[in-house]
Amino acid sequence: MIIFIKLLLAHLLGDFLLQPTSWVLDKESRKHKSIYLYIHTLLHFILAWALIGGTDFVWFAILLAVTHGGIDFLKLHFQKNKTKRNWFVIDQLLHLIVIIVITLLYTNERIDFTAFDNRFWIFATGILLLTKPTSILIKNIISIWTPENKTSDDSLSNAGNYIGILERLFVFYFVITAHFEAIGFLLAAKSIFRFGDLKEAKDRKLTEYVLIGTLLSFGIALLTGLLVKFGLLQSF
Repeated sequence: MIIFIKLLLAHLLGDFLLQPTSWVLDKESRKHKSIYLYIHTLLHFILAWALIGGTDFVWFAILLAVTHGGIDFLKLHFQKNKTKRNWFVIDQLLHLIVIIVITLLYTNERIDFTAFDNRFWIFATGILLLTKPTSILIKNIISIWTPENKTSDDSLSNAGNYIGILERLFVFYFVITAHFEAIGFLLAAKSIFRFGDLKEAKDRKLTEYVLIGTLLSFGIALLTGLLVKFGLLQSF
């Protein structure tokens, strides 16, 4: 299980936190001619090998990186502007399947090598998942309902994204520490501030759009917290 967690952590780091938007735009524009496609592939090899830490994992890390680059290659060549959301989901599912397969192949012959306590990897992966990866996931899910007038001249740049990350981390902490009543308080507090503005805007579609995003954000954070808590209890 911990091998899977480490490889998932490597994937989250390589695909979301360590991949600038400029790399993504260059790959979408130049496709297989983009140097960043190959840098991105190499980065996944380095991250996977570094987190597993065993010399016997080198060939598995190479296999993981090559398949990752191949999946990205297919995505770049087949996705269109209207199908980006679908290809994002397909891309991530294929990467997850590869990680599972690599884990199963490696587990049969791995040497027990643990650089850190297993609980650290479970906790770190849960926290990382709730940052940019979840923001991108929610954005892709609700993009089909984006209102045409969803603009605000007096809004801070990326404020909604950072607010979402912070609220998910708060919910995650409250679940881990078993303070579920604080989650209700947090949701109520956000409702007072956020939906007060929406009431003044008198836009039902925008209100429903924000409500779906909020419930998805809280739901994913709650589920992640419960899964991580279960994983922590199992690791004792």
